[in-house]
Amino acid sequence: MVRKIRIILAFGLYATNLRCSISNIQPTSHGKTWWTQREDLSRKRSWNVESPERLLYKQPSATRGGSDVMAVTPWLAPIIWEETFNPELVDAIYKPMNLTIATTVFAVGKYIRFLGEFLETAEKHFMVDFKVHYHIFTDQPQEVPAVNLAAGRKIFVHQVPKLDRWQDISASRMQMIQTIIEEQVHREADYIYCQDVDAKFHFRWGAETLDRLVGQIHPWYYDLSRDQFTYERRPESTAYIPSGVGDFYYIGAMFGGTVEDVYRLVKKCHENIEADKAKGIEAAWQEESHLNWYLLHNKPSKVLSPEYMWDDQRGKTEVMRVIRLSQILKNYGEVRENV
Repeated sequence: MVRKIRIILAFGLYATNLRCSISNIQPTSHGKTWWTQREDLSRKRSWNVESPERLLYKQPSATRGGSDVMAVTPWLAPIIWEETFNPELVDAIYKPMNLTIATTVFAVGKYIRFLGEFLETAEKHFMVDFKVHYHIFTDQPQEVPAVNLAAGRKIFVHQVPKLDRWQDISASRMQMIQTIIEEQVHREADYIYCQDVDAKFHFRWGAETLDRLVGQIHPWYYDLSRDQFTYERRPESTAYIPSGVGDFYYIGAMFGGTVEDVYRLVKKCHENIEADKAKGIEAAWQEESHLNWYLLHNKPSKVLSPEYMWDDQRGKTEVMRVIRLSQILKNYGEVRENV
């Protein structure tokens, strides 16, 4: 059966683009800050879509379509579903670019038990034939499993403290990702994707996801109205989103993009989390609430469908042709701290 794709075009669009201030960035030996160097790289980066000669692939259709899924946001960002892209063509375009993709996962406390399966299935399905740097944040570096990695793929282990509350572990992610970008990732990677460790890859998760700023629609909210989203609703919080406002509810378990754009995101979210903390406020869903605020005001340039991070607890719905990565079934009361 052919997938029905709904495309909505919006005219006269406007979007507030809130840019966070970039401070405390030290100059390099060449007199430029690493941030300035990354900005220069971004301006010079070729965004041309160069297709190899004599590559044969199925002709795209401008007329086939219907109404079961949306393939373009109102601000004209693509929403990636199965059958909205040609994987052979995408790989032929992106693989010659010699890109490095960093990915972060947090395996703290009992969550270390999920790391082996995450890495083993990632090696089968995640950015296959690309250079990938796995950045593992854990309080138990000695428990990081040995995994056979393909050529050009590396594991970096970063020891972090074990915190008393799972909410604190969740909220600290933005700061830790900011720090690792400043200290290492900005020198080594073109893109960075931040994921949850309690997940398993099942199907291709590839270069079709690459873009400047990428968010993913939450698997439990893709078919609900915005007033059913669990945004932070208290005006006192920096993550506040009022009723009647919102595009999608984005999952905190997956976001990414170019290193410089993810840096802006995590830095601003960290600043807002600290501002809330100073007022004695913890957002409803910690960093996920702040992520949703950021992506409301800084529209993602690409949106991933729930295929790219599903929840096994929900089961497969009719709209899901494939499940590429899913959060595995588990007892949260047993694996989370202080539940």
